[in-house]
Amino acid sequence: MQVICFEDDQVDRLRPITQARPAYAITSASFRLIDWVRRVPGKHNGAVRPYLEVIQELDYGLDPFTAVDEDPEGILMVNARVAPSVSLESSLANLARQSRSVAVIDPSDQAVLAARITAADLAGVRGTPEPSTGQLLQLASAATILEEPLTAFHWPHEVVAHHMREMPAAMNWRLTHEDFTERADGIFVRGKAEVGSYAAVDTSEGPILLDNGVRVGPFCYLSGPVFAGPHTRVIEHAALKDGVALGHTVKIGGEVEASVIEPYTNKQHHGFLGHSYLGSWINLGAGTCNSDLKNTYGTINMQYPKAKVATNMQFLGCFIGDYSKTAINTSIFTGKVIGVCSMMYGFVTSNVPSYVNYARLFGQTSLLPADVMINTQERMFARRKVEQRECDKQLIRDMYDLTADERESVDQDIL
Repeated sequence: MQVICFEDDQVDRLRPITQARPAYAITSASFRLIDWVRRVPGKHNGAVRPYLEVIQELDYGLDPFTAVDEDPEGILMVNARVAPSVSLESSLANLARQSRSVAVIDPSDQAVLAARITAADLAGVRGTPEPSTGQLLQLASAATILEEPLTAFHWPHEVVAHHMREMPAAMNWRLTHEDFTERADGIFVRGKAEVGSYAAVDTSEGPILLDNGVRVGPFCYLSGPVFAGPHTRVIEHAALKDGVALGHTVKIGGEVEASVIEPYTNKQHHGFLGHSYLGSWINLGAGTCNSDLKNTYGTINMQYPKAKVATNMQFLGCFIGDYSKTAINTSIFTGKVIGVCSMMYGFVTSNVPSYVNYARLFGQTSLLPADVMINTQERMFARRKVEQRECDKQLIRDMYDLTADERESVDQDIL
């Protein structure tokens, strides 16, 4: 069966967390959608925004969708915005074995979340030069509706909300299906994970899972559920609690609560991070803190570029795009969205566009050229012994061009 993971026209609403990655690569509760899609047998293709196609092939191992294969089993389509969850494994398997064309539809906006299209129904598309996912979605829209417990991300804050709900089930799935062994009560390790002296743990709400190469320093406090990806370092005296998922090769310190942190990001020093999502290659300077609760204890409204959205969440922190940085003692107000490749100083009281030096407190906010970020990327990669490829540099250039609307739409007193 040909399996196609596709981005639709709503993916733009997930900026900045999808600016540097396909939507199927968003981590929530330690999993990405692509992790579950790969478990479906077949040939896997991705249909993503054109500037991400090389990144998709090199980093996620998916060839671009260019043709409908001559496969008697037909195709399985999965919307890249579908939230990763344990129940996906059975849902996708059920879709794949249907003998007729079926589709799962999002009741909130009628978007196709997943579809199984039979070879017979593909006859009119097969052989078409450069077929589009739009043609396939038309077939899916005409298919029989199938009820499956799939949900999709519509806005960035939903990633954190889903993460908090899904973490216990995700950790239980890993313990059942992956080769973790119990090191101590509620602490499970894989490979050469290390836990320092005098670490305090609380596993009453969920286990602690430490992947291969993880190092937990002395005097840390870990309150489950917690997942730390391979080669992550938890700095001494750190406190991780209430559902934290760390990608591979992360450095984490201070207090972190109910947050998702993608690979290669550093929050090494003291300071609070709560109910937040951090992309990759971010660095938070010493003393950086975010607020995740209003003084009124009311629910938080998010101001996105094209809409103000009521989240119905009392606790919600910040969303930071890839490659952004904060200086020492930066304070990020509740529910703020920070674009890619920006640098923050002082108080972050408003959303921050991509490619901006944000020092509004000091009256020094300015644009940040793409070439500066390419040079910064080179130095960051060298520190982690990661090769800087031409596609990595091109990604910085492409994102600069694609985020021009953010810088044009903000008030001039921010820039």
